[in-house]
Amino acid sequence: MNQLQSKSGRVTTVAAADAAGPAAGAVGGATGRTTTRRLTVIGERAGSLWTLGVLVAIVVLFGIVAPQFHTKAAWVATSLAATEVILLSLGQTFVIVGRGIDLSVGANLGLSGMVSGWAMAKMLGQGTLSQTVILIVGAAVAVVVGILVGTVNGVVITRLKITPLIATLGMMGAATGVTQLVNNGQDISDLPPDIFAIGNTALLDGWVPIPVLVTAVIAIGAGLLLHYTRFGRHCYGIGSNPEAAARTGIKVERHTTTVYALAGALAGVAGFLVMSQLAAASVTAGQTSELSAIAAVVIGGVSLFGGRGNIAGAVIGTLIITVLQTGLVVAKVSSSWQTITVGVVLVAAVFADQQRLRLARRT
Repeated sequence: MNQLQSKSGRVTTVAAADAAGPAAGAVGGATGRTTTRRLTVIGERAGSLWTLGVLVAIVVLFGIVAPQFHTKAAWVATSLAATEVILLSLGQTFVIVGRGIDLSVGANLGLSGMVSGWAMAKMLGQGTLSQTVILIVGAAVAVVVGILVGTVNGVVITRLKITPLIATLGMMGAATGVTQLVNNGQDISDLPPDIFAIGNTALLDGWVPIPVLVTAVIAIGAGLLLHYTRFGRHCYGIGSNPEAAARTGIKVERHTTTVYALAGALAGVAGFLVMSQLAAASVTAGQTSELSAIAAVVIGGVSLFGGRGNIAGAVIGTLIITVLQTGLVVAKVSSSWQTITVGVVLVAAVFADQQRLRLARRT
């Protein structure tokens, strides 16, 4: 009985192939590919449902342990705390899906807010511009600074061939230092009075603060961009296999730089919204926020190996962390146990991600 060695290394019996016919082989291959795709989709959906189930369980648990957790005040505090990390995690999702990482987003947030606050204080001191104009310019400055920092990250990574971990770690230190220099290490509080209204006014009978509404709109836009555009498909392609993506015509270096610039822009928006909540530009704003953002996207199912993840998972991951922190505060648990709990959840999420990756490889 004759046998042939295929390109994939498998042995095919010629007599069996002749008996089945070419059509049967084609159908079998198509069926196998379809089954693999279905298993992959089911795995992705199961991951999202798992994290959503964890979030619901945490909310129910804290509602039982601390009934005041379900009050309007607790919801507003939780949602406002989540906006900062959600915005950073959105940018981090694009970066990590594209097989990168950005440790500088927290420092970028602080620098963007500080430069924006400094610019608004200068304009307010001149007394020639209205508060509305000053606030618009301040928001634009924060976004532009964020984009510049992100672009520098992208250029250093793609042109100088520095690994993302080292490049963004260096940027984190540089941005933190510049933040301290902007106003000699002092917070800036002489801002337009209307900025406090932006960060602390709640709509819909006091349930939806303006920063939460802005964050929700941006999250929806980010989801559409990642999942329904060529830009998003390129992110997944580069994250899965950068060399193969380059062979298909994707400008990998340019796209990677754009992704880091996008993460920087979102950090700039977060910097302005955090400043609006505090009614001051703080030199400590954004510190360690990058760790919360990375933890959020990993908990939400975004693979640290690149090529897999979604915006919804990142948002759910952020809410899990924020609800845990707020719930533990309401339940009067010490800050030490809060940190331990978040760390345990992060390790469990990474372990689950590795198990899903092994399952995907086997299928």
